[in-house]
Amino acid sequence: MNFKLSGVSERFAAALLVLAFALAGWKILQRPPASPFVAAPAIKPLLRTAPPAQQRSPDSRFRFDAQFVSSSPGQAVHAASLVELRDGRLRAVWFSGSREGAGDVTIQSAVTDATGLRWGAESTLFDRQTLQQGLWRYVKKLGNPVIARAPDGSLTLWMVNVSLGGWAGSSITWARSTDEGVTWSAPRRLVTSPFLNISTLVKGAPVSFGNGETGLPVYHEFVTKFGEVLRINAQGQVVDKIRIPGSRTGLQPVVLVSGPEKAQVYMRSGNARALMTSGTTDAGKTWSTTHASLWPNPDSALAGAVTNTGTQWLALNPAPRDREILALLQTGAGGSFDGVAPWVVESSANLRARTSLADYERLLTQELKARGTRDDEARDYVASARRQLCGGQSCSQEFSYPYLLQSRDGYLHLVYTWHRTRIKHVRLDPLQTLEAAQAAPGHVSPGK
Repeated sequence: MNFKLSGVSERFAAALLVLAFALAGWKILQRPPASPFVAAPAIKPLLRTAPPAQQRSPDSRFRFDAQFVSSSPGQAVHAASLVELRDGRLRAVWFSGSREGAGDVTIQSAVTDATGLRWGAESTLFDRQTLQQGLWRYVKKLGNPVIARAPDGSLTLWMVNVSLGGWAGSSITWARSTDEGVTWSAPRRLVTSPFLNISTLVKGAPVSFGNGETGLPVYHEFVTKFGEVLRINAQGQVVDKIRIPGSRTGLQPVVLVSGPEKAQVYMRSGNARALMTSGTTDAGKTWSTTHASLWPNPDSALAGAVTNTGTQWLALNPAPRDREILALLQTGAGGSFDGVAPWVVESSANLRARTSLADYERLLTQELKARGTRDDEARDYVASARRQLCGGQSCSQEFSYPYLLQSRDGYLHLVYTWHRTRIKHVRLDPLQTLEAAQAAPGHVSPGK
C-alpha cells in the first residue's frame, strides 16, 4: 500500500526541516569561542637507562627496543593507540578479529609490566554484543579505538562502529574508566550531528583546551571527505565542531599543538597522494585552507606527538605507494616537516612492491622466532598475514597505522600494525635519536 502526503503535510514537513536547520545554526552561534590550547608540559625527563636488548634502525642512525604487543595468533589486528597509566605503565588498545570489518572484531587491550619492556596478556574490552546492549541498537562492525587521559584524570575510549552500510556510515561510541582501564562505563553514542549522526570516524589523538574541553580530530567519508575538530565538554557532549577548509580528500587528521593559540594539522590523503596540512593561530576557531606538503602519502594513516621539549614528531609511510616503509620525522615547535631527513624505523628487506610468497613467509617467521614465538604460533601469525596481504605467489609487506606517545620518563613510544597480524611497540630516546641523526653524514637539519 502506498501513502502520499497531502500538500499541507508536505509544507508542514518542509517547515519542520527548515526549523531544525535554523535551530542547529542558532546553537552553533551560541557556542563559546575556543579556549587556548594546553601545550605539552615542560617537564624534565627522568634518568633514562639503556634497555638491555636494543636493535639498530634500518638506516643505522639510532637504536631502539621493540616488542610485540598483541598475542592472539591467527587474528587480523589493526589501529592501535596508547595511554600512560598513573604508575608509569602503558596501556594499548586495538581492534582484532578474523578480518577488518568482520562481525567477530573486538576491542583488545594489554598493559606493560613495571619496567615497561614487556607486554602482558591481552584482554577484551568491548565487542559487538556489548555495544549493542549498551547503545540499544544493532551494531554491524567496529574498529579504530582511541584511548586518552581526560582532563578530569579518567580514561576515555572512543570507538568507530557501524550499524548499516560500510565505514562511511560510521558513528563514534565512547566509554569512560576511572580505574585505569580495568573496568569501563556503559558505551554511549557521541552525537556529532542532529541528522542521522553518521559518517564520523576517529583515529588521531585528542588535544586539550584551557577550559577543560577536549579537542578530538575526526573525519567524514560519506558523499565527500573532510576533516574536523570536535570540542567535547566534561560530560562527553559535542559543544562545537570546526571543519578544516579545503580538506576534501583529507582523512584521519592529527593535531600538533605548538602554542596556546597555534597548532598544525596533518592528514592522510587518498587522492592527492600527498600528506595534507593546515594550521590555526586562534586556538582552533579557524583553520587555514588545506594544502599538500612535500611528503608523499600512500593513502595511509599517520601519527604525531609533541615532546616535553617542544619538538614535534610525525610517524608515517613516506612513499607515494605501499606501506612497506615506516619512518619518523622531527622538527622544532611549529616548524615544517618539509625537507627533514626521515629516520626509518622499519622497512621491507628488498623495497620491492611485492615479495615472493616463500621469501615473505621466511622473513616473518625469522622475526617472530627471534622474539621467542613458538613454532605453532608463528605458523598462525604468518597464515594471518598471508591471508590479508598475499595474492597468488607474491605478498605486500606492511608497517602501518602508527600512534605516538611520549611517557613521563621522556621516552617516545610508537605502536603500529605489523603485517596486519601483530601490533608492534618501539621505544626510543628522542634526545639520543636526534643526536645520532645530526651526527649522520648527509643529515638535513629539522625545519630546513
